[in-house]
Amino acid sequence: MAKQITVAAAQPKPVYRTNLFRARFIRDLALNKYLYIMMIPVIVFYVVFHYAPLYGAVIAFKDYSPVKGVFGSEWVGLEHFRSLFESYYFRRILQNTVLISIYSLLFAFPAPVILALMINEVRNRTFKRTVQTITYMPYFVSLVVICGIIKDFTNSGGLINQLVVALGGDGLALLQKPNLFRPIYIVSEIWQKIGWESIIYIAALMGIDQEQYEAARIDGASRLKQIWHITLPGIMPTIVIMLILRMGHMLNVGFEKIILLYNPVTYETADVISSFVYRKGLLEFGWSFSSAVGLFNSVINLLLLILANQISRKISESSLW
Repeated sequence: MAKQITVAAAQPKPVYRTNLFRARFIRDLALNKYLYIMMIPVIVFYVVFHYAPLYGAVIAFKDYSPVKGVFGSEWVGLEHFRSLFESYYFRRILQNTVLISIYSLLFAFPAPVILALMINEVRNRTFKRTVQTITYMPYFVSLVVICGIIKDFTNSGGLINQLVVALGGDGLALLQKPNLFRPIYIVSEIWQKIGWESIIYIAALMGIDQEQYEAARIDGASRLKQIWHITLPGIMPTIVIMLILRMGHMLNVGFEKIILLYNPVTYETADVISSFVYRKGLLEFGWSFSSAVGLFNSVINLLLLILANQISRKISESSLW
């Protein structure tokens, strides 16, 4: 007897979800068209300057020659990475980068949070606005000017040394002392960015329900307890997100400021990965080697970002994804 084979009728693919998503997107686009227009320059910037140049990372695995081009240059594999790890300077630049990043995380990262909390507790609006304006101003000054001011203040006849001499000490060229470079760098970073970076925390503070403070005052809670039990938990998600983002460029110590402040005398404590890449790539024309160093730096930053995000997801409800 012939077997009867029954074939289930093919079910049509559900397209209602696609149509629903499209309808929602079109409606959102119509409602927030100006926001989408404002996003265009940002998207173009990242595409042109961050995503389009990614193909150039291949020169880290080649003996790059401008005459032969990116894809015409000879393939050398991991030779440049091996040269980096065997380099006499590798341990120094990695140690300096990690130490400066850790010091920045320990001292520079909490500073805007503390400033925002202090400003939030001020009741005099005139004083509050004055403090905010004064702390914002250094961020908008050119980095070259900032470094010039730092050099003038720290040279043997600068303002800092004049105060030291007035107190009975000896004037020194502070930027010529390797052991003082990191403290000067961290203190200047705090001074330059504390006001600007506090803006996001001040905005987060504005979103805390004021009824919580009223209930706490009725219960007799002091201002310190209100900060500890209401204010800090209220901005903790923002702090966590900013910390995760900070971990994503942990090793990207700003080479512009380093280059403007350091000198051969302070290479021992001031030379970092980014400044090493600058010297090797632009001054010594070692394009492939510097690309290998930069790629190594980017991979480590990506791993730190993923690790920080995973830890945050396990211990809190805040994460980037």
